[in-house]
Amino acid sequence: MTEETPVLLTEPRDGLPDVIEDDDALQTALEAVAAGHGPVAIDAERASGYRYGHRAYLVQLRRAGAGTFLIDPLGVPDLTALGEAIGDAEWVLHAASQDLPCLSDIGMWPAALFDTELAGRLLGLPRVGLGPLVESVLGFHLEKGHSAADWSTRPLPEAWLRYAALDVELLIELRDALEAQLRDSGKLEWAQEDFAAIVAAPPPEPRADPWRRTSGVHRVRDRRGLAVVRQLWLERDDLARIRDISPGRILPDAAIVDAALSQPATAADLAKLPVFKGRAQRRELNRWFGAIAAARALEKEDLPPQTARYDGPPPARSWASREPEAAARLAAARNALSEIAEQHSLPVENLLTPDTLRRVVWNPPEPPTVETVAAAFRERGAREWQIRLTARAVAEALTAP
Repeated sequence: MTEETPVLLTEPRDGLPDVIEDDDALQTALEAVAAGHGPVAIDAERASGYRYGHRAYLVQLRRAGAGTFLIDPLGVPDLTALGEAIGDAEWVLHAASQDLPCLSDIGMWPAALFDTELAGRLLGLPRVGLGPLVESVLGFHLEKGHSAADWSTRPLPEAWLRYAALDVELLIELRDALEAQLRDSGKLEWAQEDFAAIVAAPPPEPRADPWRRTSGVHRVRDRRGLAVVRQLWLERDDLARIRDISPGRILPDAAIVDAALSQPATAADLAKLPVFKGRAQRRELNRWFGAIAAARALEKEDLPPQTARYDGPPPARSWASREPEAAARLAAARNALSEIAEQHSLPVENLLTPDTLRRVVWNPPEPPTVETVAAAFRERGAREWQIRLTARAVAEALTAP
């Protein structure tokens, strides 16, 4: 690590490449990537907050012996051939869980992975964003001014393209430096297990009742109001998908919650609510009121339950009153894991996921031995390195007076 003043990085070392927008240009890039050597740095830019969904609007990659490439998925929407050109080479990403879903949608998935953000977490580094890591580990400063831009914009401004190219400019060097630190700290095997688990993980199941994530929905205390939230959310989602606009730009969450709390009896009453007074919402007033009316007309048995269906234990804050023995076990286990995490200089949530701990503590294996706890952790996807560090401490917490 360097203590010198960070060097501001303003230009890619090989200059700013042209954006690849057609099959001919892509074919040239494929040949170069296949002829390159070593890991491949990859990043993707989305238009979250502007467009519907989380598709990639720009893909950046860099490989030694090949150079940097900027690819427009609007021009070449199927990048399966790019994944094939990379082959078994390791992908280097920062915060892989953010980019892998949108890369999968365009035909790309890694055979091997190195996640620089996760490596920073396992090393216990205080700041693990790409910019802070590049600065603290390599001594370069990256401008991060366009991370929240609307990357569906066409043509993309040159300043944005330069920013995108710089995101992969030093990613391989960062990977090499972090790997050395992981090896020196005895954590390289941990990281490799975590990386392999990310690659092998199946696609996540669709979220049940996604409308329950509406901001402020906790203020809605009755099932009829929740039905209004659900109907408005579904109506908004359909319109957002058709228009390819972020749902929050169609109708803010706050407006959905306000309508659920007031449950207006007429469209005129709805138009009196703050957000619905606006010109854009008045154009869709019949649509929104129709959703509200549909929710008001539901039979009681068709109303959503007050709380979401969940197959796990209740919230930990309620354990003390409901199951004081379980609460005591959880407190003991948390204390033990905090000590282990501190000893190894890593966040406790990277030592063992909180959900795994809660489930095992709430419903302990019988008998709660090191072996049975290890099996319970393994069943829930814990890595072997996590099990080695935590199973004994949690088993002791489960059997303590």
